Amino acid sequence: MIASAIARNTGTFQTVVMTTHPIDRLFALIASRKTGDPNTSYTAKLLAKGRLKCAKKLGEEAIETCLAAVAQDKTALTNESADLLYHLLVLWAACDVAPAEVYAALAAREGRSGLEEKAARKD
Repeated sequence: MIASAIARNTGTFQTVVMTTHPIDRLFALIASRKTGDPNTSYTAKLLAKGRLKCAKKLGEEAIETCLAAVAQDKTALTNESADLLYHLLVLWAACDVAPAEVYAALAAREGRSGLEEKAARKD
């Protein structure tokens, strides 16, 4: 899990409060639904249908997010972005990809330009 530090200046000393990132909390909840009852949990239902269904739902949400952006509807874009992130995490869970693996891939790209990183790929 990734933890973010929130520092608060309290006068003569500083207190640091550690919190878990919302993406990590949501992923943990989603992963716990892998063994849940599809009749009582939408997430369990998606996961029970497999990675293909999860990928399809992610694609649908990506299109809805793009349409909200094109429509210049900030509220819709915010809500669709949340849906998109949720469905991305469901797909990660369906494919046994942990957020830490994605964080590591992002960290490996830090400090490189997007053009340099893309040129270095072997795909």
